[in-house]
Amino acid sequence: MESKDSWKNFVENLISQGWLKTERIISAFLKIKRKDFLPKDLESFPEYDGALPIGFGQTISQPLVVAFMLELLEPKEGEKILDVGSGSGWTSALLAEIVGERGKVIAIERIPELVEFGRGNVKKYNFVKEGRVKFVLGDGSKGYEIEAPFDKILSSATAKRLPLAWKKQLKVGGRIVAPIENSIWLFIKRKENVFEEKEFPGFVFVPLIEE
Repeated sequence: MESKDSWKNFVENLISQGWLKTERIISAFLKIKRKDFLPKDLESFPEYDGALPIGFGQTISQPLVVAFMLELLEPKEGEKILDVGSGSGWTSALLAEIVGERGKVIAIERIPELVEFGRGNVKKYNFVKEGRVKFVLGDGSKGYEIEAPFDKILSSATAKRLPLAWKKQLKVGGRIVAPIENSIWLFIKRKENVFEEKEFPGFVFVPLIEE
């Protein structure tokens, strides 16, 4: 049984281990509880620090990994962010809390049932009604041209290489955080066709499915 403070303790543990550092990201983690994004039969495992299945061969990511990726992404208030492979909606809601009322999150997912699952979960925080999160059924590897350019792009599924569409749809100065094979990569767009790249190896993700 989850005690009232068990999620708070769990988040404090991520802080003490150095995974969570930024005040705005920490605040979002405390408010947007993972329990609200789990399937009914797994609701008692929010503090399990591993990926959990959400059906259709997809998972809700390990909290430690989500914390690490958000810290690399550096989301800020007022930004427009593309969340690829939104799945359960947890990362979309965390990002929506961080970007605030002036920001926007485009949550793209290719499995119709997961679009509905994610939207239903995010609705618990009123972000859909406010227009802060927009759910899109589609192939995330193609980005989302209609809403481009983006300040940041986050992907929760691993690809063999970074999709060209993401590079094109990112603003200069923007960041992409995405898994490529078993590493998390950070791409910073320095100029129109110039990217700084950093690799952080040793992670496992579900694959990004391209149509």
